[in-house]
Amino acid sequence: MTTDPSPLATRHSPPATIRKFDAVVLRQDGPAQSSYWERHTVEYEADMNCISVLQKIAAQGLTAEGRAVAPVAWDCNCLEEVCGACTMVINGRVRQACTALVDKLLDERPGEIELRPMSKFPVVRDLVVDRSRMFETMKKINAWLPVDSYDDLGPGPRQSQEQQQVAYTLSKCMTCGCCLEACPQYLKIDLTRLPGESGEEFHRRQREEYDRSFMGAFAIALVDMHDSNPIGAMNAGQRLDALIDEGGIQVCGNAQNCVRVCPKEIPLTTSIGRMGRAATLHTLKKIFDR
Repeated sequence: MTTDPSPLATRHSPPATIRKFDAVVLRQDGPAQSSYWERHTVEYEADMNCISVLQKIAAQGLTAEGRAVAPVAWDCNCLEEVCGACTMVINGRVRQACTALVDKLLDERPGEIELRPMSKFPVVRDLVVDRSRMFETMKKINAWLPVDSYDDLGPGPRQSQEQQQVAYTLSKCMTCGCCLEACPQYLKIDLTRLPGESGEEFHRRQREEYDRSFMGAFAIALVDMHDSNPIGAMNAGQRLDALIDEGGIQVCGNAQNCVRVCPKEIPLTTSIGRMGRAATLHTLKKIFDR
């Protein structure tokens, strides 16, 4: 997968003569099935994004050759780059479909747009992938602040303006998966249920495989955010234990692709550096504080 965007021209609107363009979609009818390319011709309208393109494809129900097909499956929710659900590889770069504007994409690749599902997650169908591995990782690192109750316990600990700004920047992560798609250390895990294996046994084997594999930049940044919180700091040791466990921060190869593709411009490499230092100190303390 190419993580570098194509050089953009100075204009961001196609010539007035362009009335149609092609959308080339990599489709897959179900999990573990073969993928195939399908071409659709779409009528151009001003201010379209990739969600608009997929809606038009669904409405017309025909390929560019005139063959009737089922609508392309994709995932979306907020349509304003907040939920992270519509992540896909567009013109060779991982990004959000809701903010990928057609005018800009046609500057990159005149006449057509290419849509592919992310390659680091199992495909459910077409452009829909299973990102549950990310949420299992969040459980592993305790990506939450523990509370004793929901009673009014008064104001919490104060934070400086600088701490608040750092926390706010890190909190913009929407678990979209862009950083993982671009990461050479984050490898796809696509297990199938074995004959005679119960659902519980399969999910246990799946979780064990997830735990052995690299957690990714998003998880490291979440540890950074929660450990820097005055309340979260009380459980910092648990998160750091997860961070130095198998599949933790030591697997990071410092490729820095993650920070280049993050749609929220989160300083992921800064968190990786900060947590690398914290992980080293935590490891030394575990050795010498016995």
